[in-house]
Amino acid sequence: MQNVPEEWREGEERMGEMEVETGEKESLMMELTKLVQKVVKESSWWERRGIDCSILAAAFLCLAPAFLLLGSSQVLYFSAGMLLMGMAHGVITFKGTHLASHGSLSESQAWAKVWAVFFIEICGSFSAQAGLQGHIKMHHAHTNVIGLGDSSVWKAPFLPRTVYLFIAPLAVPIITPLVALAHLRGNSAAVMVRTILMVTLGLYSQYWLLIHVSGFLSPLSALLCMLVCRAMFSVTFIHVNIFQHIGLHMFSATSRPKRIYQMTHGVLNLPRNSLLDWMFGHSLINCHVEHHLFPFLSDNMCLKVKPVVSKYLMEKKLPYQEDSYFSRLRLFFNKYQELMVFAPPITELVGVQ
Repeated sequence: MQNVPEEWREGEERMGEMEVETGEKESLMMELTKLVQKVVKESSWWERRGIDCSILAAAFLCLAPAFLLLGSSQVLYFSAGMLLMGMAHGVITFKGTHLASHGSLSESQAWAKVWAVFFIEICGSFSAQAGLQGHIKMHHAHTNVIGLGDSSVWKAPFLPRTVYLFIAPLAVPIITPLVALAHLRGNSAAVMVRTILMVTLGLYSQYWLLIHVSGFLSPLSALLCMLVCRAMFSVTFIHVNIFQHIGLHMFSATSRPKRIYQMTHGVLNLPRNSLLDWMFGHSLINCHVEHHLFPFLSDNMCLKVKPVVSKYLMEKKLPYQEDSYFSRLRLFFNKYQELMVFAPPITELVGVQ
């Protein structure tokens, strides 16, 4: 549907290999792909990329008033600045890094690589190399396959459920750059130096602006402000990452179903929510099924093809899984041991292999 950088192609080709197998059932994915391609071809650049780029641009523009408001001595203005910066940071690091990792911000392969480094490393404080490997080549290529893309990276079975679900996520801003450093082992010297420099640049830029623009008087207060802003929506970030896969069907690497069955049984959509849609993007919230079927579509295009995809899957008697945020939260709270501690059962979709 669009050009993607070479490092993304391994995952794409692995998924594509499953789509060219013969058989009546496999033609379902090919048929659905044609319907989606038709919608994409009829869409303007504004629909394909412009809307999402505008949302990201608006988030960056919100940073200026946020830094100024944080310099106010009035509690109301200071709190508004904190909230504004937290929301802007959420849009940039959740929505921006996700779109950049899929090459959805530009049709140019060169620019796609630039945006990946900018959003993942400078804005997200993580390694672009590790991000692409873990998200594109593992999670998407092997969705819900045990030991590969089963979302186990998000599990911390040694933590009690209340700590994991509501307290531990607040440490994500601290843990993320540390995990990025751990992932640098085995990479080339150039990649290691670039990642360290870019992550440092992103962190120091915010710190410098808080000191020199917002007027923070001590390094500790500036660092505390950075932590609060970056952790503001990290609880929701963890929830979103576990709610839409864990607890659904899991598959063995040796007996995985064909792609359309794998994604429809192993992925779930959350309902539309203005705040979450804006901050995380449709592909991570209410169009996650569409995103896993067509991972290189932008958020807005996932939303646009949603009626086509949902209608087609329902017509073919395939699952189109949806559940509310709080329903999933109750499920994970009540069945934390089963979902987040014990090994998940493996599903065998008999008759559709």
